[in-house]
Amino acid sequence: MSPQVLAAVYKALSDHHVYLEGTLLKPNMVTPGHACTKKYAPEEVAIATVTALRRTVPPAVTGITFLSGGQSEEEATIHLNAINKCPLHKPWALTFSFGRALQASALKAWSGKKENVKNAQEEYTKRALVCTPSCNAPCHH
Repeated sequence: MSPQVLAAVYKALSDHHVYLEGTLLKPNMVTPGHACTKKYAPEEVAIATVTALRRTVPPAVTGITFLSGGQSEEEATIHLNAINKCPLHKPWALTFSFGRALQASALKAWSGKKENVKNAQEEYTKRALVCTPSCNAPCHH
């Protein structure tokens, strides 16, 4: 499904003469659906994701910032790392735009209590630092 959606998006952008060099794409990774019982290796997710992007996203696009798409913190980070290690050519800067995959540990540490704010901040920072090496885009701490 991802290639069809991306192809339609870039066709519409082309039709409207959008300056692609000024854009970022914020897609999902190509992962099995919730009803799928087969577990795919991170390298398989990476190949499927990069292949879908290579078939549809013009090289003029500045960068791709992946959503975690409901994956766990660890799974999203492992998949992002596999995508960046994938041997297929990737002409875009690749990074993350994780919500839950960055926030879950911090929210759990915080638990809505003022006295836990520092621990939650530390947990959030730790999670961001774990994700950062999985980027091929310049990351600044």
